[in-house]
Parts: sequence; structure tokens; C-alpha cells
Amino acid sequence: MDLLPEIDQRFSVREFTTDDIDRGSIDRIIEAGRRAPSAKNRQPWRFIVVLDTAIRQRLQDACFGQEWVGIAPATIALCTTNIDYKMPNGQLAYPVDLSIAGSFMMLQAVREGLGTCMITTFDEQDVKSILTVPYSMRVVMLITMGHTDGEKPHLDRLPTERIAAFDHW
Repeated sequence: MDLLPEIDQRFSVREFTTDDIDRGSIDRIIEAGRRAPSAKNRQPWRFIVVLDTAIRQRLQDACFGQEWVGIAPATIALCTTNIDYKMPNGQLAYPVDLSIAGSFMMLQAVREGLGTCMITTFDEQDVKSILTVPYSMRVVMLITMGHTDGEKPHLDRLPTERIAAFDHW
């Protein structure tokens, strides 16, 4: 199994068609997030799939007017049920756990022939209100998804020798 093609094909899509997404694709994308690893296997997540156009328009407002949030035919809110757990290294676990789950979902979306964009610029209280997320939970990120309406941009990546080292810095 080679995942590099999906990794290479993934980019942040901001131009979507309004074509619906097959429910089977959405189910497989959620399943990819469900299978992601998490600290102590706590699986501290809830995924809210937003398909309703009116709700996505409200989310666009909560995302400071980012148009692709309202245009993409689906948005998934990644929420955490455990905001207090710290890993032994002293860092909160939920940002790491939800980032891994979101990455798995985005790669599955590529496999499904869909584009995605991870959204972290939003008013969390507004999003929680729109989606009726309980007070004690956090909304960590949103992932918009749909069929792309445009070409893949050229993405410059740093060469490996600039970002990786072996055995020491």
C-alpha cells in the first residue's frame, strides 16, 4: 500500500463545485477519522458532518466570511470531549489527537476524489452555538470538503535535507 500519491495530491482547496458528495464517501471519511490513533486510545472526539446549506452559510459567517466554507457541500467539525488530559510530556493531548484524525480524514477524502481545506480561523463560540456543541467541549477545527473546481496549485515544499536530520539536530 502506497499512501504517497494521496499525500502528494492533497492541497488546501478553496474552490469547490456545489455537487453533492456520495454518502458512502462521507461514511468512509468519518471511518478514517474514527480509526486514527489517540493518546492512551482515549478517542476524545466527536465529528459533526454539516450538509445543510443554511447551516454552512452560518458557519461561513463564524469563519470570518471565508467563502469556501459556505460553498463546499460538506463541512466536518472536529470536536473534543476531553480538554484537560495532558500527556506525560506536559502537552495537552486533544490538539494532537484531533490533528491526526483530521489528517486521516483528509487523506481518505483524496482517495474518494474529493478536495479539503482545514479551517482553524473561526469564532469558536459562534461555531459551538450554531452546531449546539456542549459548553464543556472544544471545536478544534473544521474541514471543508467537496469536488474541486479548479486546478491543483504548484506547492513548493522544502527539500528533505532542510527539514530532516538523523541522530542529532
